[in-house]
Amino acid sequence: MKKRHLLVAAFLLTANAAWAADPSADTQLIKRGEYLSRAGDCIACHTATGGKPYAGGLGIASPLGTIYSTNITPDKKTGIGTYTLEDFDRALRQGIAKDGHSLYPAMPYTSFARVSPDDVKALYAYFMHGVAPVDQPNKANGITWPLSMRWPLGVWRKMFAPTPVNTPAPAAADSGDAAMLRGKYLVEGLGHCSACHTARGVALQEKATSAAGGSDFLSGAVVDGWLAGNLRGDMADGLGSWSKADLVAFLKSGRNAHSAAFGGMSDVVAQSTQYLSDSDLNAIATYLKSLPPKNPSGNRPLAYNDTVGQATLAGHAASIPGAMDFINNCAACHRVTGKGYPETFPGLAQNPVVNAADPQSVIHIILKGAQVPGTSAAPTRYTMPAFDWRLTDREVADIATFVRGSWGNNAPAVTAGQVAKVRKEVGAAAAPSR
Repeated sequence: MKKRHLLVAAFLLTANAAWAADPSADTQLIKRGEYLSRAGDCIACHTATGGKPYAGGLGIASPLGTIYSTNITPDKKTGIGTYTLEDFDRALRQGIAKDGHSLYPAMPYTSFARVSPDDVKALYAYFMHGVAPVDQPNKANGITWPLSMRWPLGVWRKMFAPTPVNTPAPAAADSGDAAMLRGKYLVEGLGHCSACHTARGVALQEKATSAAGGSDFLSGAVVDGWLAGNLRGDMADGLGSWSKADLVAFLKSGRNAHSAAFGGMSDVVAQSTQYLSDSDLNAIATYLKSLPPKNPSGNRPLAYNDTVGQATLAGHAASIPGAMDFINNCAACHRVTGKGYPETFPGLAQNPVVNAADPQSVIHIILKGAQVPGTSAAPTRYTMPAFDWRLTDREVADIATFVRGSWGNNAPAVTAGQVAKVRKEVGAAAAPSR
């Protein structure tokens, strides 16, 4: 018994010595850092398909060329194992690596500048003590000289990157102004939603990185062949018709009565938002619902109109371009009413993706298909098959146009030329010959 007590005492002394040498090794701090890493969706970009967590190597397409994410495991040779807290903070919130070179803004430090110093400490604790080190050298970026020169990035950073904050993070809250502040912190900061959902300017900067920057903020942008949708209060193509409960359900399960996650958003739900607390999800929904519409004029709700059902029952579908192709290829899941099956096969009527001015996502989904992510709240992965091998550009355009103009939807027609362009960009199969 005495020997056991001595062993326990020795262990405690060793642990206390380790803590004194590295305060970031605190268990609770590591756990909080893991949660914050989920909120920041760090694993999605820093893990290659089939690769080890956080070891980097994922290719990120940019107008300059392919940028490969880096190894952010605590490996001392190829990762960030030699980074001090100050080094980590500077990289995360200012876009400057340990050796002083500027990071490409594919790393969203323009958003992470809003992360509080205490949360940076928790993230540092997690990456240094909660992540397994991986010996994996970083890949060389696919950007040719002179675009590969780093010094212009320093100028870019001074022009467009905000100054890092030094204020505490708002506490989690379920309602009122506190929830609004927490939601703003998560959306504009760790969640870096604007990195995908805000259009870029001529210098590839986000046109706005916060609500204070104007109505371009979170109004939608094309990323990786998908339209990252409008998250503002627009009724037709935004979140104007969604309730806070709808938003929470979507972020938690990847689906709700209106829509389902696809493309890059599937990864966000699967890797990030499904793990957030209900309080934080509600705060995010509270903040997003506070954003006014991008286009306040003429922003009326779309009224449902059972055009397809009437046309089908009347036997006139063959005379409506795209109607028969829709019935033959799409109606089994999405139904002739356009209402789909809630939380299983998304409805198309009054769907903001369908009603977006840019048809990129609609075309992409028809060509390549999509899969709703499986989550703890909704484990089943529903898959829409690809129709690139089966439908010509003209047929895809007719279906898309039909869907975007039926059941009360009111979006512009789609051309075969637009379909051909997307088919090439997303690497879809060649159109069949008729």
